[in-house]
Amino acid sequence: MRMPHPTPTAEPLPFERAPPPHHLQPYEPAMALRPAAIAAFDALVHELHPDAARVDADRLQRLAQWLAQLPPADARRAIDTRLQCLQDLRAMAVDPAWDCDPALRRRLERLFAYIDQDEDLIPDRVPLLGLLDDVLLIELAWPAFAAEAEDYRDFCAYRQREHPAGDAGAQRAAWVRDRLAELALLQHHARVSDSHYANGRTPEPVFRVT
Repeated sequence: MRMPHPTPTAEPLPFERAPPPHHLQPYEPAMALRPAAIAAFDALVHELHPDAARVDADRLQRLAQWLAQLPPADARRAIDTRLQCLQDLRAMAVDPAWDCDPALRRRLERLFAYIDQDEDLIPDRVPLLGLLDDVLLIELAWPAFAAEAEDYRDFCAYRQREHPAGDAGAQRAAWVRDRLAELALLQHHARVSDSHYANGRTPEPVFRVT
């Protein structure tokens, strides 16, 4: 069974949910995609995140129908919230205080290169559906970036709150140092708590009333 992966929003796209066959509608002209184009998109998804769900024409069609049937404001929000996560990744990639691993940076560059195309799997000019492939790529590839993005958001909050001194490298070093200190303190408290019950019994009271 596929384990749940991190998603860019709290409400995952219903990409792998398959409605009964009689619920499927005829293909929209915009979704009459060439098999080679779908295969290339699927290959990119799995280059970024090898354990992602497979992309095929039926799943794309179901997702397009789901998006088209949403109220316009909800459809726009489903797209915009994922594009905002993309902006977080773009900010992370250019922040001099954040030194991404080279392999992760290459994956980010591949993600940005695809999304920056106007003529991709679904051309961006197609109303509403034109960004569907972009947000789907963000969704399916997100586990490859989730941990780094979470750390970066924490660093940004720390930098805004604590105003660490020095250049970009010094600011990140301060964040790492303070986070390690917090972790060491938590580990110390855990050891102290565990030591109270090391013999498997409730500790004796310090003072005994006789």
